[in-house]
Amino acid sequence: MDQGGQLDNLSPILSDQVLVNGTAVPLTLTGDGKLRFLGQRQQCLTVEKEVLGFAVEEGSRIRINAVVEEREGICCCGNRGDLVRQSFVFEPLSEDSLALWSQKLRDYIDSLGRPKRLLIFLNPFGGKKSATKIFSEDVKPYLEDADIQITVIETKHQLHAKEVAKTMDLSKYDGIVCVSGDGILVEVVNGLLEREDWSAAINMPIGMVPAGTGNGMVKSLLHAAGEPCCVSNAILAVIRGYKHSLDVATISQGKTRFFSVLMLAWGLIADIDIESEKYRWMGSARLDFYAIQRIFHLRHYNGRICFVPAPGFEDYGEPMSYHCEPTDEESPKQEESLKTQQHGYLGSDVKLEDMHWRTISGPFVSVWLHNVPWGSEDVMAAPNAKFSDGYLDLIMVKGLPKLALLSMMSNMNDGSHVESPYVTYIKVKAFILEPGTRVEDPTKEGIIDSDGEVIARGNVTYKGNQKPLMAYDKVQITVDQGLATLFAPK
Repeated sequence: MDQGGQLDNLSPILSDQVLVNGTAVPLTLTGDGKLRFLGQRQQCLTVEKEVLGFAVEEGSRIRINAVVEEREGICCCGNRGDLVRQSFVFEPLSEDSLALWSQKLRDYIDSLGRPKRLLIFLNPFGGKKSATKIFSEDVKPYLEDADIQITVIETKHQLHAKEVAKTMDLSKYDGIVCVSGDGILVEVVNGLLEREDWSAAINMPIGMVPAGTGNGMVKSLLHAAGEPCCVSNAILAVIRGYKHSLDVATISQGKTRFFSVLMLAWGLIADIDIESEKYRWMGSARLDFYAIQRIFHLRHYNGRICFVPAPGFEDYGEPMSYHCEPTDEESPKQEESLKTQQHGYLGSDVKLEDMHWRTISGPFVSVWLHNVPWGSEDVMAAPNAKFSDGYLDLIMVKGLPKLALLSMMSNMNDGSHVESPYVTYIKVKAFILEPGTRVEDPTKEGIIDSDGEVIARGNVTYKGNQKPLMAYDKVQITVDQGLATLFAPK
């Protein structure tokens, strides 16, 4: 049966004589999606990987819009090179042949499940404020070649993308693309999960094009496929329509919830990420610059973490019992009532009291939870993180010498920092953070940062422009495996 299937894939869907540069040559579309033609040498295009789309032009010609590795000619073999857009034009010898080629090409491309209508968010304020230029010069030409209908929204203020995602007509689009950093992705996910029809809305595929400061999610997606993190690879992942599920973490405090797809940080990493905002004019270099300041004026934080370890990590910490503490604001009956009303997603319904909890007490230098490997294009925070394994990777640092910390931080570009004897690196299914004061100055507290946003802020120097979503107090994190969907390389 397998051999028969292989033969069917190699059998021609359509084969005919066509004109290429005025010369009649044989052209064949095979069942495995190869478009082969004979010019001065045998050449081919793989429709699934290389063909973006096609157009019927005046004069009975068909223009194939493709992306190929930069080398001489269009060929299926050769050394890997940079990707370039390229066109291949042929002319069928009759009107019937033109109609047949158009139909067979359309049928094959449609069978790949590619998106045809996309909503695109541009964040003109993110990173080096280059999203608009990146879109017009590097993204839009690919989408035009693929004949994808687009609706472009330029975000005007913080949470604009969330507002749109929360109210948009999902039936008008096959996917959403964020030409931005990670912040717009987070807004879109939170908007989709706050809808009454969240269970259908969160199935909307989301694509990422790097145009921000961090770009951790798109870096993680492309690196996992062995591809460089660049705009062309990112938009090709969207056009080709491949999808990958993504875990979503629910951070909760009473009735308040925030949905995280990238990370949560408290201590050193959060301080660097958030307090370095005053140096945003430096671009991504602000993080390195401020990290050095924080290392040589190191803070330690009192507090406690509780977690449900993944299999293989049960020996970390001390055993404890989980105590559910419903408040007057949110009793179990009210929680059930909220679920019945279905006003948005309320987080995983896993019974936390039935799980095996462990605890570790501070002081801490840094507590960092990661959902994907890369925190930014040059920081591999959690090298063992998976997109949809149902766990978060916990990277924890307690006491250590400053020089050892400096060495550890310098190894974050390849993930080898987790091998430091001062780092505890484990996987967890659920997590509770009980943040405390600074050891050096008990009048000062810290920042809880999730996906680059301040969700809680204690008594600290940094004030920010937005009121935090939560109090600087105990927060709980659960994971819903594979809840969201991303466009991703195959």
